[in-house]
Amino acid sequence: MSNALQLPIIDLASPDRFSTANSIRQACIDHGFFYLVNHGVDEELVKKVFEQSSNFFSFPIEEKMKLAIKNHRGYTALYAEKLDTTLTTKGDSKETFYVGPLADGLNQWPLEEDLPSWRSTMETYHQKVLSAGTKLLSLIALSLKLDEDFFGKVGALNEPLGFIRLLHYPGSGDLDSSSEEVYGASAHSDYGMITLLMTDGVPGLQICREKSKQPQVWEDVPSISGAFVVNIGDMLERWTNCLFRSTLHRVLPPRQERYSVMIHPFAVYA
Repeated sequence: MSNALQLPIIDLASPDRFSTANSIRQACIDHGFFYLVNHGVDEELVKKVFEQSSNFFSFPIEEKMKLAIKNHRGYTALYAEKLDTTLTTKGDSKETFYVGPLADGLNQWPLEEDLPSWRSTMETYHQKVLSAGTKLLSLIALSLKLDEDFFGKVGALNEPLGFIRLLHYPGSGDLDSSSEEVYGASAHSDYGMITLLMTDGVPGLQICREKSKQPQVWEDVPSISGAFVVNIGDMLERWTNCLFRSTLHRVLPPRQERYSVMIHPFAVYA
């Protein structure tokens, strides 16, 4: 059995920026994860994103495969990805859809007649979360005793490679019955700077705060309605000389259908 973990709650709208920055610093040292509230992404937009995501993933597989992933954009099918490559089992029990930077023309979109407002919803969400991520990054700079515009001055925000990942985890009743231990998302740490995750409230996310110790201890991360779950990526861990931690995390295969949407506002794809 895993324990439920109560992560720190960071208020992005707090007028006391230095106190908020200090709270972020402690959260990133202790957990590498925290909740973000008052982030400026309204609940109605989040609801629309989940509705549109569900609409797409409910399509027959042959229709979804017409938008199969290329240039890191588009659809990946169930079991097509495996985040923990040391596992000998089949891939993770999730399907995904990637939306990348809006300006480069590489995104794949469902047809408007098939999914009206799908593209505009995702584009609006992309812009809103990127804005929240930029505000958060200024507080992260302050938390590191840097000028709040530090990342902008060094060019980190010149061309932010914001990637949305829509995720669908079928419930256990919809998966192939097998004796294999298959995860919704197997254990991994993220590679970029930060990740902002929104879930539909169905549990499954777990973190392991001491990734180098054995046996690993996994703790459940409860969902807070309307809050992003934010985690630090490998890049920021390296940039801070391991002061901030890029925490190992995974998603258990849910008993019921589960949706989430994450965005890496400042990701790097090679």
